[in-house]
Amino acid sequence: MEDNSKVPENANENCPGLGSSNAGKESSCAGCPNQSACASGEAAKEDPAVAEVAAKLSNVKHIILVLSGKGGVGKSTVSSQLAQTLAMDDELNIGLLDIDICGPSAPRMMGLEGQEIHQSNEGWSPVYVEDNLAVMSVGFLLPSKNDAIIWRGPRKNGLIMQFLTDVVWDSLDYLIIDTPPGTSDEHISIIKYLKSANVAGAVVVTTPQEVALLDVRKELSFCAKTETPVLGVVENMSGFICPKCSHESQIFKPVSGGAEAMCDELGYELLGKIPLDPDVLMATEGGKCFYREKPESLTSTAFKNIVDKIVDKCNSEVKEDAEMS
Repeated sequence: MEDNSKVPENANENCPGLGSSNAGKESSCAGCPNQSACASGEAAKEDPAVAEVAAKLSNVKHIILVLSGKGGVGKSTVSSQLAQTLAMDDELNIGLLDIDICGPSAPRMMGLEGQEIHQSNEGWSPVYVEDNLAVMSVGFLLPSKNDAIIWRGPRKNGLIMQFLTDVVWDSLDYLIIDTPPGTSDEHISIIKYLKSANVAGAVVVTTPQEVALLDVRKELSFCAKTETPVLGVVENMSGFICPKCSHESQIFKPVSGGAEAMCDELGYELLGKIPLDPDVLMATEGGKCFYREKPESLTSTAFKNIVDKIVDKCNSEVKEDAEMS
């Protein structure tokens, strides 16, 4: 069976992949900007940036990508709260990298609006929320939070490369990477550059309704094609639990069975369901750790269970690698 999982940047939808003997030669390759390079074998050559990124991030134990196929499902909320919840353990060092170039949310959600990064001879210093929690985002580079970033793909890719090679992280236990929705330039670049780094896998975020699940299926397909491990799926805004009577209502009704049915069908693990909770909104708007603020709530319990599963998966992966070596 041919390896069709490695897909070059800007490839056509039905790309056979760099590992295929038909790379650049199939009918689906017609009109693709990579056709000549694939047919000659040039596209399959290792980008030297891959080794550079791996060396720069060698002090990061676990890299976790937070993905979604659709905007508005709470991906940045999950990213920021995951980082803050992990950082509650003082023995862990956590980094949050926001590569949503056109819609950076990390400065607001981490309570860091108005902060600036500092540059030294070593590179860019991230902004610290706490001694063990550092954040990097393009939002720190903008003169005003209202400024729009109107960039084409190559410039976005260049900034992502800078984030991966020029940011001076301390030794990190977890680096959470908050990505934009979709499967476009930023995703292709981050997967390519992290090829030889310690990527634990992706956490894919969705909401229960079918219109979101349709796009999340594409995101899971992207992960399969790019050989990105999937740690599991999180269903966000999964029902509303009344804070007074604890009755649950389905605001976004899972007409097709929601993330649970999708995971059963496709063979992925459902890490958990996070209820629609106004207190989560208030925590993220204020840059607070929700679990720290409301540790006894049902939503906190659900989220902490998800975080524990992610940690267990990362630790078991390290154990398996040690046993194999």
